[in-house]
Parts: sequence; structure tokens; C-alpha cells
Amino acid sequence: MVLIVGLGNIGEEYLYTRHNIGFHVIDALLSRLSPTPISNPDFQGKLYRDGDIFLLKPSTYMNLSGKSVSAVRNFFKLENIVIIHDDLDLPFGALRFKVGGGSGGHNGIRSLDNWTQQNSIRVRMGIGKPPSVDISKYVLSRFSSSEMECFDKWVELASSAVLNLIQEDWQSTSSKFSKKSAKYFCPQYSE
Repeated sequence: MVLIVGLGNIGEEYLYTRHNIGFHVIDALLSRLSPTPISNPDFQGKLYRDGDIFLLKPSTYMNLSGKSVSAVRNFFKLENIVIIHDDLDLPFGALRFKVGGGSGGHNGIRSLDNWTQQNSIRVRMGIGKPPSVDISKYVLSRFSSSEMECFDKWVELASSAVLNLIQEDWQSTSSKFSKKSAKYFCPQYSE
């Protein structure tokens, strides 16, 4: 069994912000699977199940994501966790995979590390980091129009990668799906 977690913030005002990319990948996965919602207020999030696959969108806001993940993990005794999150250190559209590691200043990852094991598989989705910009404002800002032209392809690529992760190890998935930036799957993208 595997728990797939998309990090983000609840609320319409956050819908297309950079910090919410994990929620979008979960939504894409929900449309590709046949999930059943699981309602339990202790989970503090929207949880779905399709066989051995659990999909979670924490409703605790980013900084407390670990609380929601921990509740689901402990209730269902889940050991395999995949975390989908934005990454400032990668260019927009990049897709990278790794196991564990530091938080890199990401408050959602920091919360997960505090509440759960630190050896989850991470699907890192690059949002870029422009110079001289307040980071908290940047991650909560919306994608640009040129980024939105590639957005659906990027989310679909990431959801395909996550489904592949369920079948194969993360190294194989990484070799098939890693991208350096949006230019590698969205030729019209210009920075």
C-alpha cells in the first residue's frame, strides 16, 4: 500500500499558486483512477482510496501538513509515502525525484519530517526562484501566463510519473520522467 500526498493550501485564493502544485497532481491522479472518498475528521484532509493507493490533500495548510499525513499513515499503518511538492531550487517545469533529504527551507517538508519518517519518495516540481523576491510572496503567487501554457502538460507528466512509481522503483521512474525544465516537454515555453 502507498500513500500519495500532494502538498498545498486549501482555499480558492491559493488554487493556482506555485505552492499548490501538489494538489493539482493529486487532482489529475483522481481523474485517472477510480477512488472512493474516505471521511474522517482526524485525517485533517481530503483522503481517497483506490485499492492499495491512498491519495491525500492535507487541509492543515502547508506548515502543518505532517499532522495530516501522520494521522493517515498511523491509522492505515502505511510505510510507503510519496510526497509531491513545489521546489524553489529547480527551474519552472523541472521534475525530479529523491528519497528523503533536508527540507531545503520548505515548510511543508519540514512539517512532514517532524511528524513522519524522513525516507519518503519526493516528487520535486520546480517553480524557479527569481532573484530579489520575497520567497513567501513568490510561492503564494500565481503562475505566469507563459507558465500556465505548460501547466496541464506538466501536471499530467507528474501524475504519470507517480503512477509509474507505484509499479517501479524511484530510480527507474527518475530515469524515465525527470525533466530539467518546462522546455523539455513544452517547446513553446519561454522564461
